Amino acid sequence: MRRYQAVPPADLPAAVPTQRSGFQTVVALLPYLWPAGNPGAKVRVVVALVFMFLAKVATVYVPILYGRTVDALAPASGPAASFAIVGALIIAYGLARVGGAGFGEIRDALFASVQQRAVRLLALRTFRHLHGVSLRFHLDRQTGGLSRVIDRGTQGMQSVLRLAVFNVVPTALELVMVTAIIWYMFDWRYAAITCSAVLAYVAFTGLLASQRGRYRRTMNDTDNDASTKALDSLLNYETVKYFNNEAHEATRYDSALARYERAAVRVQVSLNMLNLGQAAIIAVGLTVIMLLSAKGFEDGSMTIGKFVLINTYLIQLYQPLNFLGMVYMTIKQGLVDMEQMFNLLRIDHEITDKPGAPALVATGEVRFDDVHFGYQPNREILKGVSFTIPAGRKLAIVGQTGAGKSTISRLLFRFYDVTGGRILIDGQDIRDVTQDSVRAAIGVVPQDTVLFNDTIRYNIGYGRPGASQEEIEQAARSAQVHDFVLRLPEGYDTRVGERGLKLSGGEKQRVAIARTILKNPRILILDEATSALDTRTEQDIQTALGAVASHRTTLVIAHRLSTVVDADEIIVLDDGRIAEQGSHAALLARGGLYARMWTMQAAEEAEPLAAQ
Repeated sequence: MRRYQAVPPADLPAAVPTQRSGFQTVVALLPYLWPAGNPGAKVRVVVALVFMFLAKVATVYVPILYGRTVDALAPASGPAASFAIVGALIIAYGLARVGGAGFGEIRDALFASVQQRAVRLLALRTFRHLHGVSLRFHLDRQTGGLSRVIDRGTQGMQSVLRLAVFNVVPTALELVMVTAIIWYMFDWRYAAITCSAVLAYVAFTGLLASQRGRYRRTMNDTDNDASTKALDSLLNYETVKYFNNEAHEATRYDSALARYERAAVRVQVSLNMLNLGQAAIIAVGLTVIMLLSAKGFEDGSMTIGKFVLINTYLIQLYQPLNFLGMVYMTIKQGLVDMEQMFNLLRIDHEITDKPGAPALVATGEVRFDDVHFGYQPNREILKGVSFTIPAGRKLAIVGQTGAGKSTISRLLFRFYDVTGGRILIDGQDIRDVTQDSVRAAIGVVPQDTVLFNDTIRYNIGYGRPGASQEEIEQAARSAQVHDFVLRLPEGYDTRVGERGLKLSGGEKQRVAIARTILKNPRILILDEATSALDTRTEQDIQTALGAVASHRTTLVIAHRLSTVVDADEIIVLDDGRIAEQGSHAALLARGGLYARMWTMQAAEEAEPLAAQ
């Protein structure tokens, strides 16, 4: 007999991937910008780059045409040029300005669909990945923080794509072209001063931006913490009220906001220092160039048109550089935000399908073969559990809280992999077949029923998307909830609220049962399925569940023994081991643990009746 033995992964951190550099984040972004198998997107990128180049060519010609126009109107010697020549220069100047702006707008329009599709693909991939990671990860993480990471990550991606591709690169291209033109038209000193000022500007911006990036990470962490505390508190509104802890929750939230406040102030102050330093560098560069230009009038190397030209070039160049400071900071912040989302994508899937794994072919037999499992390496929950549920039969698992009952259902659904032994469905180890096929064959009515904040129709129909209204209503009838829904003013269009809080516990449970009935699985797991129902409703639901389970393999996990007396076989778990096994009558006759539990529960149920 083949055995599997796995090392428990619980001691591994759920999400502590190594931190990416900004360059690594940009490299990870490129496949979304240049998507494989999408030639249309690639053509758009190439054409957009062409228009980017044309826009910069037109932009760098604007000062040249402007300077020549000035020299034509006020030459160093001789009469002014004719109106035809001046008019042609002015028209060319206007066309260059229109071209610079127009080509840029066409570039942005072409790139818009590529950018938005890239954002959509990354957000979708992250969403799917989070649904693919293990339950262990989601139990350790907080939903509020995750949603903030994804929101900021997609926004950061939009900023990086929009600004880096069509602002940083064009500005660098413009710098090279302007420096070459200045060197050609004047001399190396002008080009050297221009380059020195730009390099000093970029170096200063990069130095402070790195420091601000650390501040930004701290601000993000504190923002996540504040958002998580607020979300948890609001989702648990009733619990807060039960314990009169509004002031306590406000204090916790304010403490998180105070940490965010300190981090945000540091980010703002560092931005003010950055802006001040950038302005000083630009002013010094312009002053030196203007002094050098003024000196050129003495030896006749400088004309009014050239003076205007070089000053226009520098102002035109420093304007995007001034904007580049904001762009650089936005890109740095975007990369920091994206870094956290890419880190989510780097989390390994704890539960994976084997390469080429086939789909499960299920008729319904379930077998646990010497199963061992623990959520932590040093605390084993199941200690060699073995049992078989024949196809179409009903097996119940009972035991004290913490005995491992719900763990069995999670292992069967393959939220976790066993650390020893194996679980088989119709002789197929569930680790050898696809997860989707295993989960498609199993329906679960959990103890803690959580509904989507949508309509009753949507929540029942979630069991089988695409089901007709008639099928939804039939499932609702089987779960004894149809008549209740019809009495509501909006019927099946009634919204159930966050986590179904607008419904009572019993109503939520019946909607969950209807959802599972609609799924029509081969194997049915009822994990305390009637725990939230009153006795009369429980009896009605038990009758409905009995009809639904009559042709299915059913695993019932229960605390109240009265709900499992009709099971074909009952297993009593005690400290992760099977203490007793047999039918209800046989276990009572044995006089062991099950009999004592039965007696205790009978006494507990009799006490309220006696008090009446």
